[in-house]
Amino acid sequence: MVIKFERYFSPAGENRGIHLYLPDDYYESLERYPVIYMFDGHNLYFDSDATFGKCLGMKIFLDHWWKKFIVVGIACADDDIQRVHEYCPYHIQSRIYGDLNGRGDATVDWIVKELKPWIDGTYRTWPHREATAIAGYSMGGMMTLFTVLRYNSVFSKAAVISPALLPAMEAFRQEIANGAFSPDTRIFFSWGTAEDSPEGVRQMEEAIRELEYRVQQKGVQTYLFRQEGGVHNESSWELQLPVWMDYLWR
Repeated sequence: MVIKFERYFSPAGENRGIHLYLPDDYYESLERYPVIYMFDGHNLYFDSDATFGKCLGMKIFLDHWWKKFIVVGIACADDDIQRVHEYCPYHIQSRIYGDLNGRGDATVDWIVKELKPWIDGTYRTWPHREATAIAGYSMGGMMTLFTVLRYNSVFSKAAVISPALLPAMEAFRQEIANGAFSPDTRIFFSWGTAEDSPEGVRQMEEAIRELEYRVQQKGVQTYLFRQEGGVHNESSWELQLPVWMDYLWR
């Protein structure tokens, strides 16, 4: 089942939608569940909610998967420029947006210090890091990588899907160099071969492979997935669901 409600998002002083997936028998059991936090949460479950009319298919997938989860889908800001600022954790120079002083660090602080404690206090979760994951694609993929690096004591697993990494490479190099990460950390990285021009895809692949190597050198476990013919949209990302879920949780 999916429950929709709003929570106060203190970095912006306004509410944000939460699209919460619970196992269908949640209210008939006393079981506790691992939790996956996901960016762009309005795009996860239903085409009618999705920005571009196609969702990730997460509900159908979870309804039939072997393991039960709570998934906390966090909707982004309605305004695209505001979303970009809230989904960028660094001050970077963007080819599209120019000088971008991102507030993504505040977004992640809110997830860790306000949203997660409320979720753990309201629903039957396993709150420890081994049962807590983070996932996202595009800008949400960049945020996912930042989150698992900056708050490795909270998140043990991350699905970094088609991440928008290129403008933030130097910041991520420093983030990894300065961080200490638990050896049980698992990070899934992916990209599609038709997401951009051949040169754009080559640059994306090189960036992902570089950061994968750097986190491996710090003891992190990784999985690379190169999606042949994959494009930058939910239809392609939906096909990756069983790959990253199997890697992170089996």
